[in-house]
Amino acid sequence: MKKLALLGALALSVFSLASLADEKPLKIGIEAAYPPFASKAPDGSIVGFDYDIGNALCAEMKVKCVWVEQEFDGLIPALKVRKIDAILSSMSITDDRKKSVDFTKRYYLTPARLVMKDGTTVSDSLDELKGKKIGVQRGSIHDRFAKEVLAPKGATIVPYGTQNEIYLDVAAGRLDGTVADATLLEDGFLKTDAGKGYAFVGPSFTDAKYFGDGIGIAVRKGDALKDKINTAIDGIRANGEYKKIQDKYFNFDIYGPDAQ
Repeated sequence: MKKLALLGALALSVFSLASLADEKPLKIGIEAAYPPFASKAPDGSIVGFDYDIGNALCAEMKVKCVWVEQEFDGLIPALKVRKIDAILSSMSITDDRKKSVDFTKRYYLTPARLVMKDGTTVSDSLDELKGKKIGVQRGSIHDRFAKEVLAPKGATIVPYGTQNEIYLDVAAGRLDGTVADATLLEDGFLKTDAGKGYAFVGPSFTDAKYFGDGIGIAVRKGDALKDKINTAIDGIRANGEYKKIQDKYFNFDIYGPDAQ
């Protein structure tokens, strides 16, 4: 009887290990050059709001997170060829992107803003941008907005691989300014030494044609993972985990009004 019990316990142990081995980790694509949402700590680890939210969602879904770093404009191609299972990298939910991927409900919502030298006047008409060089992150929603809205006002739009490269050229005077997410600009540039002497100028940009319905998590078309992540988003908002992460980085409700 003891031998049978021992064999049964061993069989159960082997079965459990096999089951764990069969569970595939969730590979999440992220660009770690977008503070305070995602950046690299001195030890090389990823830190930021997006990273913490992703880990919280994986914990809620009881799956292991594996983070895959990728430049922003390579994230959707990486998703399509199954290098990653989801994109959690401050990606705006837009009709154009919906042609290629499915999105979860939003997990935050902030406007876009222009940053230029403090004291620069930019009216709602944006006419003052004529002759100005504005940096944008290549492949971002701000790239399309700048080319279709700011360029016709006479601005020269200069694309870059990362937002950090743009900050360097703004501070060096090679650019007159940049347009990006307001929270990103405030924490990643205006609050830093390099951002001294610069400020938000002009109006806030929220046109859904360009900025969509907030920031969501992208998955492959038709993937059931979308519903699982939506349930997990609701879960971390209900149990207080979302607010705990939010309060670590922001002093306001970044999820925004009219929860979806």
